[in-house]
Amino acid sequence: MNIQIFGAKKCFDTKKAERYFKERKIKYQLVDLNEKSLSKGEFESVKSSVGLNNLINNKAKEYKILNLENIRTSSVKEELLFKNPKLYKTPIVRNGKEATVGYQPDVWKEWEDAK
Repeated sequence: MNIQIFGAKKCFDTKKAERYFKERKIKYQLVDLNEKSLSKGEFESVKSSVGLNNLINNKAKEYKILNLENIRTSSVKEELLFKNPKLYKTPIVRNGKEATVGYQPDVWKEWEDAK
């Protein structure tokens, strides 16, 4: 398994995801979205796995400020996500081509069982 966790250090669900993998002695790489955003390739991989709208945190302050609920064009939404990493719903957990958004230990368990 090649686990990457994208999240924020202050995010409670990101901490829970870290703890999940730590307790099972599964190596992972943590990427703080406040310091470094997803690369274009990482973004495309996650987007194809979970869908663009599932990546967007509609409870974030930036969501309302940027008026995202009224934007219909996916290319504009993608551009806004790249420029505002606080818009991501976290944690984003990647395992190769598969990905999850949010705290989803049931899916991670399936990955673990499949290895």
